Amino acid sequence: LTTTLGAIAALTLASFAAQAADVAVSCEKRSNRSRASVDGNNLADGSYRAIVSSGGVRVASGFQSADGDEAEFDFDSNPADIAAGAQAIGNNFIVGGAVQAALFDSAGQMVVGPVSASCRVRSPIKSR
Repeated sequence: LTTTLGAIAALTLASFAAQAADVAVSCEKRSNRSRASVDGNNLADGSYRAIVSSGGVRVASGFQSADGDEAEFDFDSNPADIAAGAQAIGNNFIVGGAVQAALFDSAGQMVVGPVSASCRVRSPIKSR
């Protein structure tokens, strides 16, 4: 009986671990632009915000409700992307080719993170 209960408890814990919230962070740095995306998965119902940091500077998104079990946050220095809903960051926000990000619930509790990401470094877009 003890072995059976232990096995059930282990399966239950594994099931909770499989449903634990996670976050994926990606970023890109150009000489004239910084951008980062923070994607949360396996989130409980509720509102979340992402906070990204680089070089000692932190920027927080607004709150958004999880859509199903996901929430996506974009940070960008490009005016067109900001107009489309991305959180504004400076052209030189990304320092040292890396960002850190975490997700917080509406009570201000960290749900997942911080997670670090190395940024893709690209040449600036050339005007034609």
